[in-house]
Amino acid sequence: MLLTRRSSSVDATATPSMLASLQRGVSRALPTVDRRGFLRRSGLGLGAGLALPQLTMIRKAEAADGAKASAAEGARKIEVKRTVCGHCSVGCAVDAVVENGVWVRQEPVFDSPINLGAHCAKGAALREHGHGEFRLKYPMKLVDGKYQRISWDQAYAEISERLLAIKKESGPDALFVVGSSKHNNEQAYLLRKWISFWGSNNTDHQARICHSTTVAGVANTWGYGAMTNSYNDMQNARAAIYIGSNAAEAHPVSMLHMLHAKEKGCKMIVVDPRFTRTAAKADEYVRIRSGSDIPFLFGVMWHIFKNGWEDQKYLADRVYGMEKVREEVLANWTPDKVQEACGVDEATTFKVAKILAENRPGTIVWCMGQTQHTIGNAIVRASCLLQLALGNVGVSGGGTNIFRGHDNVQGATDVGPNPDSLPGYYGLAEGSWKHYAKVWGVDFDWIKAQYAPGMMSKSGMTVSRWVDGVLEKNELIDQDSNLRALFFWGHAPNSQTRGLEMKRAMDKLDLLVVVDPFPSATAAMAAMPGKPEDQNPKRAVYLLPTTTQFETSGSCTASNRSIQWREKVIEPLWESRTDHMIMCQLADKLGFGKELVKNYTMVQGKGGMEPETESILREINRAVWTIGYTGQSPERLKAHMRNMHVFDVNTLRAKGGIDQATGYKLDGDYFGLPWPCYGTPELKHPGSPNLYDTSKHVMEGGGNFRANFGVEKDGVSLLAADGSHSKGADLTTGYPEFDHILLKKLGWWDELSDDEKKAAEGKNWKTDASGGIIRVAMQNHGCHPFGNAKARAVVWNFPDPIPKHREPLYSNRPDLIAKYPTHDDKKAFWRLPTLYKTVQDANVDIGKQFPLIMTSGRLVEYEGGGEETRSNPYLAELQQDMFVELNPRAANDRGIRNGDMVWVKTPPMQQVPGFPGIKVKALVTERVDAETVFLPFHFSGRWGGVDLAPYYPQGAMPVVRGEAINTATTYGYDSVTMMQETKTTLCQIEKASA
Repeated sequence: MLLTRRSSSVDATATPSMLASLQRGVSRALPTVDRRGFLRRSGLGLGAGLALPQLTMIRKAEAADGAKASAAEGARKIEVKRTVCGHCSVGCAVDAVVENGVWVRQEPVFDSPINLGAHCAKGAALREHGHGEFRLKYPMKLVDGKYQRISWDQAYAEISERLLAIKKESGPDALFVVGSSKHNNEQAYLLRKWISFWGSNNTDHQARICHSTTVAGVANTWGYGAMTNSYNDMQNARAAIYIGSNAAEAHPVSMLHMLHAKEKGCKMIVVDPRFTRTAAKADEYVRIRSGSDIPFLFGVMWHIFKNGWEDQKYLADRVYGMEKVREEVLANWTPDKVQEACGVDEATTFKVAKILAENRPGTIVWCMGQTQHTIGNAIVRASCLLQLALGNVGVSGGGTNIFRGHDNVQGATDVGPNPDSLPGYYGLAEGSWKHYAKVWGVDFDWIKAQYAPGMMSKSGMTVSRWVDGVLEKNELIDQDSNLRALFFWGHAPNSQTRGLEMKRAMDKLDLLVVVDPFPSATAAMAAMPGKPEDQNPKRAVYLLPTTTQFETSGSCTASNRSIQWREKVIEPLWESRTDHMIMCQLADKLGFGKELVKNYTMVQGKGGMEPETESILREINRAVWTIGYTGQSPERLKAHMRNMHVFDVNTLRAKGGIDQATGYKLDGDYFGLPWPCYGTPELKHPGSPNLYDTSKHVMEGGGNFRANFGVEKDGVSLLAADGSHSKGADLTTGYPEFDHILLKKLGWWDELSDDEKKAAEGKNWKTDASGGIIRVAMQNHGCHPFGNAKARAVVWNFPDPIPKHREPLYSNRPDLIAKYPTHDDKKAFWRLPTLYKTVQDANVDIGKQFPLIMTSGRLVEYEGGGEETRSNPYLAELQQDMFVELNPRAANDRGIRNGDMVWVKTPPMQQVPGFPGIKVKALVTERVDAETVFLPFHFSGRWGGVDLAPYYPQGAMPVVRGEAINTATTYGYDSVTMMQETKTTLCQIEKASA
């Protein structure tokens, strides 16, 4: 999708060293091969690449070719390291070929049941991580507007001195730590432990700005906030509806499974404001107005209810409150109202409903097109309701398949730095803290003493709102101090909204620390001159070089909840150190280093001692009973990685198989032991491929809906109906979650050992450290430890118990604002005031000045904030320009032709005198309609038309730079989770002068 293909892959301002680096990269990728070598390799080629065993044999044979090989060649050490792609959440496996410590080649793993030997462009370019010319190479400090090299010792000493001074003056909540979904599970978990020992819940990561509304909406409907099925299981679907997902670009390899399903007759529907590459594969494409997902979904459900196509027995047995949803839909979402709100006519909604009704099981796929709205939680729940009405949840080929954005967003959400929970979604109540105090081997009162009074149980701020934590009036913030210190630990600032205000907040901080393999846009934004009135003369900025995931080992969790173990491919490059080493070394300086690592085996790493990642995972196994992160021991995960070939590509289940290294029997396991994998590793739970599936025994991966919302509501039972239970359960009706009392009432207590009784007394299944309650319930009696309840169609603890459409804060339809107004303003919501009605009322007529709906999305070439992928010359070649897609009608009305440079302007820019807008290239296309424009969100490095090249550290600048759409995005946050609004705002576009 190039706008202009240049002869060079680099920006016009690229330095000679950058050009040289690119040439070196190409020469490495295309080595000279003589005729004999070509014939030898060609004779053993298999399709697009070489099978792993043959690759290893070829390398060894070449090295041992005595007739031609030199002594040096004969001494070559060839290793093959199995890892996982570090980009999207599909979890594609890669075999990295390492020669004498240098990553020289890569192969897709053909045995992987997830990627089946395939890669997208980003996966195919992973080896670029193996030399990292554009990496942050050593610690740096901002001095007089320029970054200067410093030592690790100096960096640690100065950062810790400033942090401790801030803590003494303003308390521990003056610090905010932005974690990362690029961390492996062990690092994400350790960071939550780190900030807890510092004494604050002010921590967050990328999930807050991509899928927090998914987690909240899905978990509050049926129990767990995750993808219910798997990419592979989509092959069993007879219908699939993609709404708010452009999987062909955002998760390309996932489309393999959808295309296999289509070959079997699956009907594919794509619903999106933009005709995407995914839509090009659809049987039915439906264009909706951005942000109007609920009217469309309820419009489809109107036909389902009107024609009696809902699964009535399923609803009676397993769902609470659907009759109230039915009343709401039939009364308020008639075809005329649906068409008015979302632009889709009755014939189309009827056709979609009929396809879904006649082709069951069906699956639904969504991504940030649904989640990133002020009503994201409600949109997510509307999708869940559609699937419940059709009986499509808890069945193979059905479910809600929610694709995550980064390689470990799922895992970092599950066990990492969330502001409202401890690892495993344990809330911030005293019981949860005592559970973790025991796991961590520290005194509960010691942890409590690190916190400001009353703050230990209070949710922290969110990454989407840290800007307001700095800028808001102190009397309106629900903590003692404004934020004074900020860590960006593997997070791109250009992936967050309100970039203009973010720049002001960065300038006002006392301390800004960036921990990243690449400097990210933070470095350039921090060095760029700002408004004089915003400058803090005492501010200090530090850049700390960490490693990529290919320079360490650890586990990561794909969207389908399968956990894979990455081997370390190479040693840390330059002066970089692993994230977990940096955490521990900083903890030493801050006074809690011994407590942080007391349970871990420490090993020598480059730059010092660091925790063994396996021992961190074992601590996770001992702690996270809630979602079943307890059965995936390092040994089991590694055995899966070595024996991918035994797992069925349709079911993910092992067909026999014995790991030759350990003798471990893989038979019956599901690949990656997708959570929940309950009990201790010795219980050998196989993992749960499809959540809530009553057709399987719980020890075969089956289950039912979770009893997490009480046993009754308004006199109506919330437990599953009689006869509705997982296969083989001794309890054949609904039941609450298991604890010591229920076990005794059922007469099952004596099935615990004496040691298990001691551990389980006074506990429930989530806090019983022995796993005995889980073992007895599941293995002995076939019951689910979390109970057996109904899903909730009505969620009474949400702002809208039944999802409601509410117009975006910035809408070009004042008539619809009057009918579907936003929420009232909130005070002290996630510690900050949050505006809704005030902003919408002030901008009712803003569409006259800014008539175009602006939305954003992903490209196949880049990922996330893009610093990593735009620093990869091979990917930079593929997409060199930041651009805006606009319809020919909109372009013609503005005198714009394809390839012109244009200014994109949005309402916040009116508040910044002299700021001209963001300058991008026009792509004139009918992919968008006449009132919608689309911009990708992977770009940074330009600001208001100015190149920020002078403000990056020397030698650490991305090859491609462009304006960030989030410099232009507007205010707006979800009413439950603080998810940012990126998909629906307003703009105007003007042709730029030459």
